[in-house]
Amino acid sequence: MRTIEYLTDPVLRGYYWPGVGVGLAIAVMASPLSVLVVLRRLAFIGQGISHAAFGGVGLALVLGAVGVGVLASEPGRTGLIVAFCVAAALTISWLGERGRAARPDTAIGIVLVAAMAMGFILHRAAVQASQARGLPQPPGLEDVLFGAVLGVGAGDAATAWGAALLVLALLVTMRRDLVFWAFEPAAAEAFGVASARVRNVVMVLLSVTIVVGMQLAGVVLATALLVLPGAIALRLSARLWPVLAWSLASGLVGVAGGLVLSFELDQQPGPMIVLTLVGLFAIASIGGRWMGRRESVAA
Repeated sequence: MRTIEYLTDPVLRGYYWPGVGVGLAIAVMASPLSVLVVLRRLAFIGQGISHAAFGGVGLALVLGAVGVGVLASEPGRTGLIVAFCVAAALTISWLGERGRAARPDTAIGIVLVAAMAMGFILHRAAVQASQARGLPQPPGLEDVLFGAVLGVGAGDAATAWGAALLVLALLVTMRRDLVFWAFEPAAAEAFGVASARVRNVVMVLLSVTIVVGMQLAGVVLATALLVLPGAIALRLSARLWPVLAWSLASGLVGVAGGLVLSFELDQQPGPMIVLTLVGLFAIASIGGRWMGRRESVAA
């Protein structure tokens, strides 16, 4: 099997293991958030933030190409993209809150298309500026969409796990408020939960997760991991802890299975992980209906 060869060969394993580590870190970071995304119907918001990141990427690339020193390094670019995504997420939240300026889905659409258009224009400007100054060409838009999870290094894997642990720590710290906000939104305010604050924190965590996932594995995979694990879990259970466990398990299995398929079939990892997660969702849908019928018969 190619998978065993790639992960055990003394020459090849140094190339493949960091990508495996990054993929698993993104799954650990995104899976708990996925439950919140599905319960509060924020899937389109996750899509909006992830595609709004195009604007942040374009801005970072063009500023780096024209000589803004701090944006010549990866940490500087990542920081700007995170800030851009957070601003986009909070703008969506503000516009959609109680229909302030538009319906929530309209607000998402406005921010999404504006940021993507900005990103395409700025990416083109970055290419032209790099050519004029004799600098290396910026990554293509296909790399932004699908990423290069097997092209990352040990430092990228460490960054991904650091971000995953930070997100998990915040989720654990705020678990009471998050549970009320996600599972009992009507009663949240009565129990002293500041729904607007919780929503904004979730938006920030989504932005961080999307940027880390996008930088290392592409927009498509980051978006899939913020929707499909939670959707799978909620097909299999309606109780809090089993749902979280199923979500984490499906995220990890989806990433691991997709990587194995990409090794064996010589395909790009991102799309294979997404297709694996879609397959798990189909299985969970059938299994959930079967378990529901069994419970009905037993009752």
